[in-house]
Amino acid sequence: MSNWLNLTDKVFIVTGGSSGIGLAIVRELLADGAHVYNADLQKNQDQGNDSQYLYVKTDVTSDADVDTLVKQVIEKEGRVDGLVNNAGINLPRLLVDSKNPQSQYEFTETNFTKMFDVNVKSVFLLGQAVARQLVKQRQGVIVNMSSEAGLEGSVGQSVYSATKGAINGFTRSWAKELGEYNVRVVGVAPGIMEATGLRTPEYEEALAYTRHKTVADIRAGYKSETTTPMGRSGHLSEVADLVAYYLSDRASYITGVTTNVAGGKSRG
Repeated sequence: MSNWLNLTDKVFIVTGGSSGIGLAIVRELLADGAHVYNADLQKNQDQGNDSQYLYVKTDVTSDADVDTLVKQVIEKEGRVDGLVNNAGINLPRLLVDSKNPQSQYEFTETNFTKMFDVNVKSVFLLGQAVARQLVKQRQGVIVNMSSEAGLEGSVGQSVYSATKGAINGFTRSWAKELGEYNVRVVGVAPGIMEATGLRTPEYEEALAYTRHKTVADIRAGYKSETTTPMGRSGHLSEVADLVAYYLSDRASYITGVTTNVAGGKSRG
């Protein structure tokens, strides 16, 4: 266990902490000695024996579920030191499919609403519920998980990019609103990361279709220097390291910014 960040016995809520980047963040915070509450619809079995870890089944788009989660944490711990708004989904689609109008790869109101509910509404609900406690404490941190796509835009991912752009707006605005209460709000924007369970064949097929490429082309781009100057995909642990740093007092004068963790990638 490393004590440099001094996160021992701090209390954090991580949404979507059962897989992907969220799971990497949960593991990093536990390794740093923190108490971690994972708010997810799916349970991650491999953390079940850690006494400082608790899974709370949560629909992050439900006001009632969010309220129950935050009340449970406060009742048990007496405080919350930080929130990581990590839960999110990505459905590659085109605004207009010129080859096949109204195909399965053209955006519909249904998938538009689903993405905004999971990616944006959840951030608002969790952010507000936790911020009420952080303001009372006059201390705490909110980390909003954005994306490189939210900073630069992305072919076939316009709605996903829009949801992350909205989160960037939350980050900047909430930092201004909550700063007087010693509450920091920061964003983290990953680029192309190593494969997780979220990078399904269906996802790759949809992204390839929207970009007029093959799945093989998409996969080759994960490690292409023309895509990412560092010539590799990012490690989930590299995102988790930054999140842990931002949650710590080592970052006590950093707020209102979103940091790109993308190996130099700036277009795509």
